[in-house]
Amino acid sequence: MTTTVTTAKTTTGLGALALTGAVAIAAASAATMAVAAGGHAAGISLNVGGAPIPIAGFGTLTAIFSLVGLVLAAVLSRTARHPRRAFVRTTVALTVLSLVPDVIVDAAPATKALLMLTHLVAAAIVIPAVARRLAV
Repeated sequence: MTTTVTTAKTTTGLGALALTGAVAIAAASAATMAVAAGGHAAGISLNVGGAPIPIAGFGTLTAIFSLVGLVLAAVLSRTARHPRRAFVRTTVALTVLSLVPDVIVDAAPATKALLMLTHLVAAAIVIPAVARRLAV
């Protein structure tokens, strides 16, 4: 008797990837707005360079950059040998790079920390959700 072992490989169509991505983007946008609002309510300034960032701005920018990540996932799903690994490595590196402007921006230290936290919250929501839809 022979036994055949197959490895599980998650493959989905672009429609499922897009739906998962859209849900993750909405959740991440809401979460970053909640973090920003919570920080502001706790007394952390949202002023950067002397101008305040509106709470909705956190959600908008989260959605825009997460959408870029979703497009990246779609491209990698079609072109990379190991799309999930390529996506996770690339997006983690991009998340780290996204913290650099927060460090050098003209803002109070607590504001900088809050900005960095919003990046990490968005990444923690979007990256795993989208990665699960990509082939290993």
